[in-house]
Amino acid sequence: MPAAARDNLPIVLVPGLNCSARLYAQQIPALWRFGPVTVADHTRDESVAAIARRILAAAPPRFALAGLSMGGYLAFEIIRQAPQRVAKLALLDTGARSESPQQSERRRPTIETAKNGGFRKVTDDSFFFFVHPDRYAALKDLVRLMADETGLEAYLRQQQAIVTRPDSRPGLSAIKCPTVVVVGEQDNGTPPELAREIAHAISRSRLVVIPDCGHLSTIERPEAVTEVLVEWMQS
Repeated sequence: MPAAARDNLPIVLVPGLNCSARLYAQQIPALWRFGPVTVADHTRDESVAAIARRILAAAPPRFALAGLSMGGYLAFEIIRQAPQRVAKLALLDTGARSESPQQSERRRPTIETAKNGGFRKVTDDSFFFFVHPDRYAALKDLVRLMADETGLEAYLRQQQAIVTRPDSRPGLSAIKCPTVVVVGEQDNGTPPELAREIAHAISRSRLVVIPDCGHLSTIERPEAVTEVLVEWMQS
């Protein structure tokens, strides 16, 4: 057993928008060797501050933290609220910037479609934007299942939290814990330049670009992401 595995450091995994615990299903067995693994509940509140408070209330006193996409936005907020509790940080397919007016304008019709009976259509349309074309056939049912497990009401709360999220860039230089930044090379949602921006601002962080991979790296290239996260826990 690796030395790091004997440290028994709990791990908190935060899913992305419209995603459930299945987002990390292929990483959990490997991470479990290092300590108890929890998949955070990010469905019950409509601001990143409130979601982060709920996650912290349920989390161990000190833990390793990983978040993908919206999960990364929440990880930044968790760090703001309780930096002393986060021992390690993994930021996957995410960005540190706040929502731009242009992004909010593009998001509005999607939210309205979901509210008016088009939740499945929204899920399917976003799937083709976020996932690498080579994985369409393999992952479509899984992404639909995660959306069903999240549900419309939680999805709308999550969208509200994303729209109103703060700019996390001013606080990046204050992050001192071991950090890895992971991004799919073909990530359309939060492209590699946003990952580079984060990694450049966090001292001694590691940037990993996963080839042939879109936005949902943990299920698109699970073996590659698991390898990175194991190295992160061993660091």
